Amino acid sequence: MLKGLLIILSGPSGVGKGTIRKRIVLDESLNIAYSISMTTRPKREFEQDGVDYDFVSNDTFDQALKNNQFLESAEFVGYRYGTLKSRVEALRQEGKNVFLEIEVNGARQVMSQIKDKGLVTIFLMPPSYEDLETRIRKRRSESEGIIQQRLKKASSEMSLHHEYQYVVVNDQLDQAAKQIIDIIHQRIDALKE
Repeated sequence: MLKGLLIILSGPSGVGKGTIRKRIVLDESLNIAYSISMTTRPKREFEQDGVDYDFVSNDTFDQALKNNQFLESAEFVGYRYGTLKSRVEALRQEGKNVFLEIEVNGARQVMSQIKDKGLVTIFLMPPSYEDLETRIRKRRSESEGIIQQRLKKASSEMSLHHEYQYVVVNDQLDQAAKQIIDIIHQRIDALKE
């Protein structure tokens, strides 16, 4: 059995990564398995534990970190996020194409560890910084201080888009999702050659 791809989708907070991911995982031809991250962040109203994230205590996260169980981990605005190596590797060995929706520092950690031709890195860009700010503010789920931290981080993340194999601008949601689906299909075909 062919080992699956490891697909990383990164981009600034509010760019639409979650919405794009939900569309991509519905495309059965891609054989996608979404690997959720572990986080110490509180669950938002619309999120489900075990579906959007594994919501865990600081102690549980500390134990996983201590045991070197993460492919990548990061801290942002006081909360920690991490992707379990074992979950990703098991899915890839089953032939699944594993989809990670992670932030830039996490993606850099993965890129430094995974060197096989099955790694696919995609950066999702907003049409403009102003558009991104509007999207973040429309959420109405965070304080002004958190919004400012997210915007500052977004600016620095967008400057690193060149480190990715592909850059997709999320101007039109359907078009951006189709572009990413096409990239994944091309890379699946390349693995078969």
